[in-house]
Amino acid sequence: QVQLVESGGGLVQAGGSLRLSCAASGISIFNVIAMHWYRQAPGKQRKLVATITSGDSTNYADSVKGRFTISRDNAKNTVCLQMNSLKPEDTAVYYCAATYSSSGFKTDWGQGTQVTVSS
Repeated sequence: QVQLVESGGGLVQAGGSLRLSCAASGISIFNVIAMHWYRQAPGKQRKLVATITSGDSTNYADSVKGRFTISRDNAKNTVCLQMNSLKPEDTAVYYCAATYSSSGFKTDWGQGTQVTVSS
């Protein structure tokens, strides 16, 4: 059973930084197709923030390009999201997700971690 546990969220002032971590168990992130970070603000749809593939290609939402960096540590089975120059509009619950091959493609989700950026 795949489990993803996010940590690192909290309250930060605008312009500050946070580093989110996603610890995976039940699966090796070395073998997944891709790992993702999504976010969901109150009353809004969940949106993709960043993706890192098995080949270490990365992709970012336009709103976070140049400020956020996704990375992974295969030895620790962890994916991180470094968030710099945070803005109040970055306030959301951030979710880690893993897409992998299992009788087709499957995506599992973590429970989320709250990020609040004050102005």
